[in-house]
Amino acid sequence: MIRNFADFCKELSECGFSMGGGNAKGIYAVISYDWKEQEYIDSPVKWHTGVPETDPWEWRMRVLEERNDIAYAKVFFKKSGFITKEWYPYFYAVRRNGETFGEAYENGSISQMAKRIYEIISGGEVAFHEIKRLCGFSREDNARFERAIVELQMRMFITMCGRAPKRNKFGEAYGWNSTVFTTVENFWENRGMILPNLDPKVSYDKIREQIIRLNPEAEQKKIEKFIRG
Repeated sequence: MIRNFADFCKELSECGFSMGGGNAKGIYAVISYDWKEQEYIDSPVKWHTGVPETDPWEWRMRVLEERNDIAYAKVFFKKSGFITKEWYPYFYAVRRNGETFGEAYENGSISQMAKRIYEIISGGEVAFHEIKRLCGFSREDNARFERAIVELQMRMFITMCGRAPKRNKFGEAYGWNSTVFTTVENFWENRGMILPNLDPKVSYDKIREQIIRLNPEAEQKKIEKFIRG
């Protein structure tokens, strides 16, 4: 049983990847229940309590800020998920299929808005609210902006790397913290790994084998979408 953050990290390291948010989506999740189901679960792990050791909502940022071997982003079914350093190169190989960002944009698989966002993030780590400001997006752009942010995460061009406070003109922090993004290459280089150029088919097969090991009842249709994005 997962009883705290250390247990979670240990289990995740052994499994290699997991859905976030307390829903396995027919694949696998280390924490398989969400806040609506937790009253029926006999565990100290409870969602949205604010207790760092036992609140899975806190763990998504803790893995980014305290560890160098776990990535967290919206990478599975356009929802959140965790991937360890060992397994990330396999997903990267499948999702990127050897393409650079420029090549993906040229062949039409990346939107114009995603391109504008990526150009900002490729210059370094940038907070969510700053990306909107630097790109000059208006409120009317919000829905397309958020779709593009997810699109870039699903394609593994960008990933979350932490959080930062919003500040007013006097430099004072206010409101909720904002998620910070960077390119996946920068994220892993800062953690001591240059992403290798692996074969996409071999990578796909390896991930699929691990999914079946974790969940023998996983359906092929969901496995396909989980791996390819």
